[in-house]
Amino acid sequence: MTLPRTSRPFVEFPAILRAHGFAVAPDQTIDFLQAISLLGPRDIADIRRAALATLAIPRERHAEFDALFQAYFLGQALAAPIEDEEGEEGVDAFEPSSETIEIDQDEGDEEPGELATSAELLGRRQFPPIADPDALRDLARRAGKELPRRQSYRRFLDSRGTRIDLRRALRQALRRDGEVFDLPKTRRKTKQRRILLLIDVSGSMKDQSDGALRFAHALVQSADSVEVFSLGTRLTRITAPLRIKDADRALDHVGAAVADFDGGTRIGEALAAFLAVPRFAAYARGAATLVLSDGLERGSPEALISAVQRLSRVSWRLDWLSPLAADPLYEPRTEALSACLPYLDALVPCDRIDAMCTHVLSLARPA
Repeated sequence: MTLPRTSRPFVEFPAILRAHGFAVAPDQTIDFLQAISLLGPRDIADIRRAALATLAIPRERHAEFDALFQAYFLGQALAAPIEDEEGEEGVDAFEPSSETIEIDQDEGDEEPGELATSAELLGRRQFPPIADPDALRDLARRAGKELPRRQSYRRFLDSRGTRIDLRRALRQALRRDGEVFDLPKTRRKTKQRRILLLIDVSGSMKDQSDGALRFAHALVQSADSVEVFSLGTRLTRITAPLRIKDADRALDHVGAAVADFDGGTRIGEALAAFLAVPRFAAYARGAATLVLSDGLERGSPEALISAVQRLSRVSWRLDWLSPLAADPLYEPRTEALSACLPYLDALVPCDRIDAMCTHVLSLARPA
C-alpha cells in the first residue's frame, strides 16, 4: 500500500528518531498521525506537540529531539551526529508486522556464540523440528493449577467471604417482605498472574536460545497471560507468533520476525527501550518477570543497572535465569550483573528446558 504524499513526512520522522536511539514503537507512529489529524495542524508547533505527546520522548532528550525535528521539518542542519554517551547507536523497539523486510546477513570469520559482542548481526534463524521434551508436556498439564495467581477485582458469592453484598441483601429483603435470613458474603476471585519473558538471543546465548524459545512457546500456549520479548541489539515483541499452536510453525515465524539472532549483546539498552514504550512497560506491572540471559553485557553497565532497578520496582518479582549459573562454582563477575543482584529476587541456574519449567512452576510456592 502506498502512503499519501502528505502523510509520508509523519511516518518517516519516527523512523529517523529510531535511527538515533529513540524507542518509538510502530503503534506510536499511528498515534502520531491520528494526533496530527485531530490538531489540524495549524502550525509547526502543533506537529511538535503531537510528537512529544505520542512518541514518549524522555524529558532529558528533548534537546536532541528538537535538533532532529528542526533538521527534518525546518531544514536546519545538525551541528554533529547525535550519539549516546558511549558513542554507540541506541536499541530499537520493534513489533513485527505483516510487511516483509529484506535484511542482509553479515558473514564474519568468527563463529557466533563464542564471545559476547556489541556488534549488530542481522539475519534469519532456522529452528530444526524436534519432538517436545517431556518437561514441556508436563508444563502444559500443570500450568493451570500451579502458575502464580493474584486477586482479581471481581467478586463471587462465598459463605466464608470477607465482605457483605449489600445490594444482594436488599434485593432479598424486597422479595421477602423486608426479612433477611442470611447476609450474602463475597470474596475476590483470583486470576493467573501475567508472566513476562525477556529472552536474550545474542551470540553468547546461541546454544540456549532454541530451548528458551520452545519453553516460551509452551508457556504462551498453556498460561492465560504471557508476554515475550527478545533482547539482543534490538528489542522485538514475539508474543503474537508464539500464539501459533504448532511449535515448529511458531518458531519459524519467530525466526522471520527477529532479525538480530546470534548477534551482539546490548541488554541494558534493550531493557531501556522496553521501559521507554509505555504499552510495553505496562506488561511488567505486577508481573512475574523472567530474564533469560547469561548477563554478558557489552553495553553500558549503568543502562542495565538502571533498567533492572526500574523492572524490580514495577514487577511482582524479577528473576534472572542464567545458563552459566548451572556451574556450582559460578559467580557473577561482570560489573553490570554483580550490581544488579540486590534488585533480583533470584539468580537461577537454567541451562536446560526442564530447569526453566521447574522454576516457572515453583513461582507460586513460598521461598
